[in-house]
Amino acid sequence: MKIPIPQLFTFSLGKFSRRHSSQRGVRAELQARFKLRGRFQVLMGLVFSVVVSIVIGVVSALYFEASLQVAGFVGILFLLIMLWTNQALPLGIVSLLPIVLFPAFGILDVKSATSNYANPIIFLFLGGFMLATAVEKIGLHRIIAKRFLSYFPSTPKGIITALGVVSVALGSALSNSTVALLLMPVALSISQDPVLKTRFLLTVAFGASISGITTPIGTPPNLILIGFLETAGLGSIGFMQWIVMMLPLTVCMLVAMIWLLSRGLESKPLTIEVFKEITMLRSHKRLLFLVALLLVILLLNSPIKPIYSGLGLNENVILLAFGLLMFVPKIGFLKWEDSKEIPYEITFLFGAGFCIAMAIAELQLGNAFAPVFAYFGTLPFAVFLICVCLLVLALTMFISSTALIAILLSIIYASTKTFLESDLQSLVMLIATICVGFSFMFPISTPPNAIVFSKGGVKIGSMFSFGIALSGIGVVLILIFSVSYWRWFL
Repeated sequence: MKIPIPQLFTFSLGKFSRRHSSQRGVRAELQARFKLRGRFQVLMGLVFSVVVSIVIGVVSALYFEASLQVAGFVGILFLLIMLWTNQALPLGIVSLLPIVLFPAFGILDVKSATSNYANPIIFLFLGGFMLATAVEKIGLHRIIAKRFLSYFPSTPKGIITALGVVSVALGSALSNSTVALLLMPVALSISQDPVLKTRFLLTVAFGASISGITTPIGTPPNLILIGFLETAGLGSIGFMQWIVMMLPLTVCMLVAMIWLLSRGLESKPLTIEVFKEITMLRSHKRLLFLVALLLVILLLNSPIKPIYSGLGLNENVILLAFGLLMFVPKIGFLKWEDSKEIPYEITFLFGAGFCIAMAIAELQLGNAFAPVFAYFGTLPFAVFLICVCLLVLALTMFISSTALIAILLSIIYASTKTFLESDLQSLVMLIATICVGFSFMFPISTPPNAIVFSKGGVKIGSMFSFGIALSGIGVVLILIFSVSYWRWFL
């Protein structure tokens, strides 16, 4: 039996439509299952965190005979750490929980708790991220990357050197997470060789983490340290003073990273086409001028005692003013819609860290760790510093760097009062902060590691083998700089 052409077309089209509608139904069902599974995992993570924190709080009260305030604080602290780790709730929401939970357990009053979320360091961070958003919006980072790549030979070692140098250069103005996100597509587009691609991605991740120590705004733990030193009355570290202290270490770590990641690679030339069509525009030059002007003002504002006392301006206000300048028509580059790119949840995380530090001081919990630190304090100071570095590197395998340093600084400060002078206390806290950024071994260790692992496909084995070697080099360099260079600035 012959079927007419129109009927045959209709029959075939109907069959095609039914088949594809069936495929769409299966796809929708799979998506619904994955979504349901994701919600179930989030719910289980939330329930597990709450249950564990309650158990720990009860054990603290019954077994260790802690007061209700202390037991409540310990339970809340574990709740925050677990929620920050398993991401059952958004980062910003978890970071706001101390405002509700601390007053509920009588740990802090509402006014004291909320005051930590308006710490002046937070506005320094906001200004820095406004500048970073402007750089990303107009593509200035791609201009900088193109310029640096042109200075080095198109060989594997040359590309690793270029990516490392540009990571450090961009990291002086942007956060390490932003640097990793901006340069990862560049590293992926240079070569399809799996070995070279892994080396280039690790260069971006490690270089971004190294760049994070160069300036106070390079990574959140830096700002938490500066804010804590001011709050504890230990003095502060100025913007340019920080750069002078950290730039030699940054250069040494950069050289070590380039040597480590370029070992065993052939010197065959590579063709780079990713930046061929990029040219510098007037907007790029205008933003470069504003950034240069900011650096000049910060340099003039930094005192050189006893020769020069500086301008006396507040650096938080200076950086926030330049950040707000990015929204001024004809001068800046941002509109209010662009402010959505600013990670406000990180400012809440800062507030939570300062809030935890205030609670530890109010409850005098740091004294509980005093015997442990006092024992290690009887060892030679260099050995004590090695123990601190190893402790920090071990903890970064389980806790995010920002949350870890927010908790650890207050414990170190309270526990070392009895046997360390204030300048040595500042030095130990500085070392702990820098070590947090030098944990290169696992994806959870630093944000850049997590970015290239999740989006670049870097294997954990490769990251660990190169990362543990670079972390070891970092610890040695930190010890050298701490006893021979940094202590004269504190």
